[in-house]
Amino acid sequence: MDCGHDSCGACCGGSCMGCGGALELTGQELELLRRFAELPFLPVVRRWDSETPVWLEEEGGDAAAFSAAITGLAQKRLIRLDYDMPLLHFDYAGYERYPCQGSMALTARGQAVLEVLAIQGITE
Repeated sequence: MDCGHDSCGACCGGSCMGCGGALELTGQELELLRRFAELPFLPVVRRWDSETPVWLEEEGGDAAAFSAAITGLAQKRLIRLDYDMPLLHFDYAGYERYPCQGSMALTARGQAVLEVLAIQGITE
């Protein structure tokens, strides 16, 4: 079985040490990850003809930068994108241009990273 070498525990019980435990996050990824600390589920949308995730909840935020942050966090398996699971009772007004409406959620690995950040902080 191919191990992602990220100590996620999915394939080797969390004992692989391939990455040395280091995780690099951009400023935008860190900001979005901290939002997940407040709300573990957030809306995400996209066009049918695009794989680019869109999140419009940050007023004055750069939508392209947040799209890159969402993609980065998903690739690092810190969040999960579910376009087939929209948030119940969430008003998707403002997202009309994006017919594929779903949710994004913090993963167990993402929760563990938030806990480490809360305890150890960040090194530059």
